[in-house]
Amino acid sequence: MLQASVREFAEREVKPIIREYDKAHKFAPPLKKMGELGLLGICIPEKYGGAGMDYLALALACEELERIDSSLRVVMSVHAVSYTHLRAHETSLHLVCRLLLE
Repeated sequence: MLQASVREFAEREVKPIIREYDKAHKFAPPLKKMGELGLLGICIPEKYGGAGMDYLALALACEELERIDSSLRVVMSVHAVSYTHLRAHETSLHLVCRLLLE
């Protein structure tokens, strides 16, 4: 179900517009929709505001986005496994910033 939903989203929301946004060097509007759908926090526990899915779900979602646009896939996967993942495991904001900047 997740894989089909992400595939449909990518085909409907991303594919028709992504080339123009890439040419203009801008983030595509689907990024906001990805957040609303829970894709940006896909493997973050629900108690921290995520979707509470596992890394297999992240991989399936990444695969479907990658079929259409690699930049949105990168944003989704980096978001899921960097800042939000560290914060979900109660890492201090100071440490998260230090880790991401080193």
